Amino acid sequence: MNTKRLLVVLISLILLAAVITACGSPATQAPATPTFIALPTSTLLIGTQSPLTPGATPSLPDGSGTPAANPSTICNDPQVTALIDSFKSAILTSDGPLLSSLVSPSRGMDVAYFRDGTVITYQPEHAKFLFETTFVVDWGMEPGSGELKSGSFHDVIVPELVSIFNQPYTLHCNELKHGGATYEMIWEYDGEFYSIHFPGTQANGNLDWHTWVMGIEYVSGKPYVYALIQFFWEP
Repeated sequence: MNTKRLLVVLISLILLAAVITACGSPATQAPATPTFIALPTSTLLIGTQSPLTPGATPSLPDGSGTPAANPSTICNDPQVTALIDSFKSAILTSDGPLLSSLVSPSRGMDVAYFRDGTVITYQPEHAKFLFETTFVVDWGMEPGSGELKSGSFHDVIVPELVSIFNQPYTLHCNELKHGGATYEMIWEYDGEFYSIHFPGTQANGNLDWHTWVMGIEYVSGKPYVYALIQFFWEP
């Protein structure tokens, strides 16, 4: 009888020791592996919405335009002409890296389809993918119809730029050139700019004129694009 009791006590002590050992030594866990999710181009959120900064003097509705009040530093600079030519090439060939190299590294490039619509700021790293991404932007309301204009940069902005670069356009330094407007044309920045202007066609009474205005600034002595805004005749 004593032998059986002794055996029970020994077994109990062995089990108790095993429990204490298990509690005192935490289980070893494999290190967590980070998970990286590669988003497809169609889901990339490229650009951020930003307000315009009120600034310059409005132009006149007769189409003459109003030059900038500040003395020009870009009108006679061959670097600026080369910048506009490179921008044209980037748009016509869908060259993202080239476009990226033209965007202001200090503040990016503001883009607006409508003069009073949504403004999206693209940084140089965003510009590399603007011909690929299908991320949809609400650019604002169509004048007259009030319909919402939405779509990617490639589907909305690029066709308009391709259109003007494939027509006989003229360049106007620090002048908001247009073919007659029902509103005051205002460059809402303090910086300098070029108007890329298509005068329209006689068959349409020249009401099909349109102008893309390109803001240009210097960073370390080199010109870059800081803004791009479209103007056209509105009913």
